[in-house]
Amino acid sequence: MKDIKRLGVPARSSGARVIAACYGLLCHSLFIAAVAAMIVMMYHGMSRSFGDLAEPYGSIANGMLLLQFPIAHSLLLTRGGNRFMRHLAPAGLGADLSTTTYAAIASLQVLALFLLWSPSGIIWWRAEGPLLVALCCAYAAAWLSLLKAIVDAGFALQVGLLGWYSIARGIAVRYPPMPRTGLFRFCRQPIYVAFAATLWTVPTWTPDQLTVAGVLTLYCLIGPLFKEARFKARFGDQFEAYRRHVPYWLPFRRNRK
Repeated sequence: MKDIKRLGVPARSSGARVIAACYGLLCHSLFIAAVAAMIVMMYHGMSRSFGDLAEPYGSIANGMLLLQFPIAHSLLLTRGGNRFMRHLAPAGLGADLSTTTYAAIASLQVLALFLLWSPSGIIWWRAEGPLLVALCCAYAAAWLSLLKAIVDAGFALQVGLLGWYSIARGIAVRYPPMPRTGLFRFCRQPIYVAFAATLWTVPTWTPDQLTVAGVLTLYCLIGPLFKEARFKARFGDQFEAYRRHVPYWLPFRRNRK
């Protein structure tokens, strides 16, 4: 306990650690469920889900579900969003648990999108035979690339482990340095590139899948611009030097400046 005080880390009661562990359990349960839902529903081209609204209400609801993820996902990373998340945990744990609550909220958003979607019932194309095998391999490779990018970016931060586990251990929340290794050597936004790849390597195509893939790919192209603005403010010249030498999105396109 003396070591904790010397490092400037507030001592955590057993109650605070239990709260943190509960937040962690909820966060990781939601995260696993969200990833599983995304993999399964997109594999079927968004033709299977639990939404069952008739038109035009189905399209309206689908549009709202599709937009809520990128909008809220971005707003929660603003200063106002950070202040909001600090109020989402008791016992003064809001700030330290912000990475955990952010991952939990994002997982809830993904679950809502993929489980409440109302399918159109139209299937344009479904792969068969060797082509199905090839696309399944590509789909799996895209998800493995996404996992690799998440690990390179700081696994504990990305999946919400950082906040609750630091409290449970009684240590300060220490954010990882700016990612520059692994896939980040080839482009600045490998998480978004890999996520976009999962959208376009599915073996089943429907109007629903095309809509989801189009909107979320647009987010993958535009959303990182706000992230880079935060990185510039936080890391300064370090990020500028990195930005000059590593391309934004396409790994094979090197910056010339």
